[in-house]
Amino acid sequence: MSVDFNPNAAETIVDPYPGLARLRADEPMHWNPVSRAWYLTRYDDVRAGFRDKRLSADRIRPFVEAQRDGPDGEEIGFLGEHISHWAVFNDPPRHTHLRGLMNKAFTTRRVEVLRAGVAEIVDGLIADWADGDEIDFHHRFAYPLPATVIALLLGVPQEDVDHLKRWSDALAQFVLTSKTNPEKYRVAAAALKEMNAYFGDFLEQRRRDPGELVTDGLISATDEGDRLTADELTASCILLLFAGHETTTQLLANGLHALIRHPDQMADFRENRHDAKFVKNAVEELLRFDGPSLTSPRIVAKDFELHGQVAKAGQRLWLWNAAANRDPAVFEDPERLNLRRPNADRHVTFGFGVHFCIGAPLAKLEAEVAFPILLERFSRFELVKPAQDWSDSYVSRGMTSLPVRVYR
Repeated sequence: MSVDFNPNAAETIVDPYPGLARLRADEPMHWNPVSRAWYLTRYDDVRAGFRDKRLSADRIRPFVEAQRDGPDGEEIGFLGEHISHWAVFNDPPRHTHLRGLMNKAFTTRRVEVLRAGVAEIVDGLIADWADGDEIDFHHRFAYPLPATVIALLLGVPQEDVDHLKRWSDALAQFVLTSKTNPEKYRVAAAALKEMNAYFGDFLEQRRRDPGELVTDGLISATDEGDRLTADELTASCILLLFAGHETTTQLLANGLHALIRHPDQMADFRENRHDAKFVKNAVEELLRFDGPSLTSPRIVAKDFELHGQVAKAGQRLWLWNAAANRDPAVFEDPERLNLRRPNADRHVTFGFGVHFCIGAPLAKLEAEVAFPILLERFSRFELVKPAQDWSDSYVSRGMTSLPVRVYR
């Protein structure tokens, strides 16, 4: 008998891990009738799936074709036309073209030089938090920090950040697959039109006055004469903006939430906050334990058999990052948060292989800077309410708010 797992159930949205554990143990290749997709939940299967050429990341175009004549066909067609330029929604060789040129612009050097600047932004965000204040950590810290940082990296004026965040939130209704908003396609399409216009003008300004920003690197990046087209440039900027803050927001909020619920681990983190090696491993473990990624959807490009089940070409298949990260075959006592876990960095929160998230180093850097400062400035964080409101996304794992009380 098939394991009963409803990704839309309220209890699953709040805590998907018990259901994923049942799937991982009893039905690692699971056909889910609710989402009409195959689920892979074991670590080895998920990791292999990221590199399996029988699984395609090109999932936007098939969706657009299937919905073209539907009630939202016009909006979905527009979204598909532009988002199909995102590297994350492409297979090689087009992915190689897009990602290779993006890598030339989004370098480790450009990210690492931000470390001191990130610390200044953190200091500014928490400067007016008084002893005993109730703070919505999500809206007062976890969102504005990465949004400000990615804007700084791209060269976007800080006064435009709120507009970009609003557009990005609307676009997320489509990209991260909201389960409940019937207006998600209309809202996302309207936002994308505004983002296209904004970045079209912005990139033209950068061409006239180039510098050392990531956007300048995207404009000038070349590989044996290969360059990004105008549409690809705009799409790459939007992707970096979207991916550059969405994931980090959830890493910061989910991470603090996990630490509050594990006071012994928070105490260990606070005591060792100046130990760079410890901090790096602690961030990896927060990413593993309750990271910002639930699933990585794929399209089956070629029939294949696994665990006695056969996935047919054209069907959808979801690689469950969150389930793989708690596989007891890889992580000892995986339901426990252990900031000293020796293999925490084996998590697949940011994917694996050619589709490993380009923004992962930036997300980790921001967390490595933020958590030690927070733990130094505040002696205690308390949840204002025992249960939080979680996003209904199929793809990402995060809260819509995180009210906490802070103590100096």
